[in-house]
Amino acid sequence: MHPTVAAPDSVTWRVHLDRSMWVAGVRALMLQALHPIAMQGVWQRSDFRSDPTGRLLRTAHFIAVTTYGSLTEAEALGEQVRRVHRALSFTDPSTGHPHRVDQHDLLVWVHCAEVGSYLEVVQRAGLGLSQADMDRYLDEQSLTAGYVGLSRDEVPRSVADMRRYLASVRPALRVTPEARWAVRFLLWPKIPERLAWLSPLKPLWFPVGVLAYNTLPAWARRAYGVLPQPLGLENATTSGLRLLRAGLHLVPERFYNLLFDEATVQSAEAAKQRLFEAGYRMENGSRALRSLTRFSPPPSRAAATGRHGDTVDRSR
Repeated sequence: MHPTVAAPDSVTWRVHLDRSMWVAGVRALMLQALHPIAMQGVWQRSDFRSDPTGRLLRTAHFIAVTTYGSLTEAEALGEQVRRVHRALSFTDPSTGHPHRVDQHDLLVWVHCAEVGSYLEVVQRAGLGLSQADMDRYLDEQSLTAGYVGLSRDEVPRSVADMRRYLASVRPALRVTPEARWAVRFLLWPKIPERLAWLSPLKPLWFPVGVLAYNTLPAWARRAYGVLPQPLGLENATTSGLRLLRAGLHLVPERFYNLLFDEATVQSAEAAKQRLFEAGYRMENGSRALRSLTRFSPPPSRAAATGRHGDTVDRSR
């Protein structure tokens, strides 16, 4: 069995371990908020308003576990997520219609808003990805959709598929008062108690939020109307992303890990140990993927990989 859910040489590892994912994660939340029904589900049935940073960190934990966690960890977390979602329902105040949090179309939207944002931001921030890499990433992530209750054929598995999906859902998207509130809050979120020591550094968050906002589609930024959109914004945003990415990658891993929950860090450390036992050598920490080499073939790789040989088959 492969030591991690996704293989270390997968595009998933390259994307998810990139530190520009902080911007990508915030952008995903801003994009998700444009779906009025999905936003009502968050507004009514989550703790987003009281602990938005906590929600971002839980998303980071889910990404971490379903990227380099063990199959046991990923399947247990997926079951927990599905169990929570099954128990939650809410009512659309504009129609009075009831909805479930695990409603199929909402799960697809959340998945696409997330993985589409991750891919968009890290590629724009400077992670070198070819067209084939981008298609491969979405194909790999179609397996991850299984952890929230979707099958891989129910979500886009290529860039072209993703573009078609986003075009199809575009007429249903709009800015509601709740969505605009969420965006403003994400630009200046509440710092959780466990990170209170970072309060003096809170102004450093604002550039992350601004970059996330400015990577949204132009029509979404115009609809939100929260920040000005001057000429030259696209080039400035790309430059800003690349500078932020470079700066974040200079932060030593022991300090960077302080931003995450203990469970997320423990999962990463366990993954390192499994990789070492399977014959992988890691130099300078897990973020240095280019230094990740295999000095002996991991056991039973053929049986553990998926159809591209890069991800574990989770269909069982």
